[in-house]
Amino acid sequence: MPTVEIDGRKLKGVIPGGASMPVFTPDEIDVAMDMDSVQKAGSFLGSAGIMVMDDSVCMVWATLTLAHFFHHESCGQCTPCREGTGWLENVLHGLEEGHASVKDVDLLLNIASNMMGNTICALADAAAMPVRAFVTKYRAEFEEHARLGRCPFKTPATVSEPRVHAHA
Repeated sequence: MPTVEIDGRKLKGVIPGGASMPVFTPDEIDVAMDMDSVQKAGSFLGSAGIMVMDDSVCMVWATLTLAHFFHHESCGQCTPCREGTGWLENVLHGLEEGHASVKDVDLLLNIASNMMGNTICALADAAAMPVRAFVTKYRAEFEEHARLGRCPFKTPATVSEPRVHAHA
């Protein structure tokens, strides 16, 4: 597949159906945007809120942002969701800020697996699915955070810059 570029940046990932859906890598995006095709390719259309990330986006940061949202939205009624969303956010924060180990990458997958299908509503699944997909598909980036003890995308020049840009 040819390299896909957006505004001179290489495509890194696409979430086809909103925050709770598994991410596609550039090699996976050549798929018709209908429910059956997207599901067969490994994600879901969900709300069809398409999120596109270029090579400047830290995938640990993107996953942390999603985990923070779901942790905030948890009503707290179900233990797997209440505790799981908090643990996901904490572990991801540790990776992003350099306070985690390579073993914590597997811990994310373990937490997400324990959340799936174990709650009253679908919020725990919605939080776990993107974490599992991001960790599985961008594992090297998660492990690099742990090995370096910091986010490789943050430099003194970029720490205060926004990482998400909206295009009208």
